[in-house]
Amino acid sequence: MNNWTENNNELSKTFEFNSFLEAIAWIVKASAEIEKLNHHPKWTNVYNKVHVSLTTHDQGNTITQKDRELAVALDNL
Repeated sequence: MNNWTENNNELSKTFEFNSFLEAIAWIVKASAEIEKLNHHPKWTNVYNKVHVSLTTHDQGNTITQKDRELAVALDNL
């Protein structure tokens, strides 16, 4: 997991792109991986940045293997 931070039972990372369109294209690609893993993050997009927060709600809002797997999948996009 590249440059993810662990704080308050969340894994988080901000992905930065060259433009808004690149950020949105990444969001669309990420959506397919997210659906495949059936693990949906909290994320925000402002211009060329996408901030992602991962936690497993049905496990008491803690970081689980599902979060770590999704973090790796998002890094690999």
